[in-house]
Amino acid sequence: MTPGRLSTREVDPRVPDVALHPSSTAALLVVFAGLPGAGKSTLARLVAQQRDAVWLRVDTVEASLLKAGIPQSFETGLAAYLAVRDVAAEHLRLGRDVVVDAVNGVEAAREMWRTLATESQAVLSFVMVTCSDPDEHRRRVEARADPTPPLPSPSWAEVVDREFVPWGDPVLRVDSLVPPGENVARILNYLAR
Repeated sequence: MTPGRLSTREVDPRVPDVALHPSSTAALLVVFAGLPGAGKSTLARLVAQQRDAVWLRVDTVEASLLKAGIPQSFETGLAAYLAVRDVAAEHLRLGRDVVVDAVNGVEAAREMWRTLATESQAVLSFVMVTCSDPDEHRRRVEARADPTPPLPSPSWAEVVDREFVPWGDPVLRVDSLVPPGENVARILNYLAR
């Protein structure tokens, strides 16, 4: 057996040996951030598709907790972030690129992704999505149906009042008023650097 390889023949001789890390390049952890309605889920999904990456939405996990009968609270939001982090860690260990889609408005959330990238030896990139037109942003928030039932969409007042700490890290900033295709191309170029 070659060093750095895992023999699966002991388990099933029909299965070939597989590399512990299928390539010499590190997995990529792309963390999208932005206020609700800014357009981050649209771009995160498209980037994940283009890179054949795992797309993990914190809102999807929190909605699942609500479906299980757990009342919405700060704890369900925190649990959703932790669940996404742990699932992301599993995929990164397999050498898969991961795209995380969450508000990530506070330093504790951002530090969690930094720590995960270090622990999994992944390359970390932050992408901050904004909508530079407040009227358009408000229209989006007020017009959209709940994207992840039973998790309710926030009101415009909740979006405006939401805590969102300025970034200290290097972060790619994109404006969702730019056509999605242009933003995705810009993000993919940034990730390829």
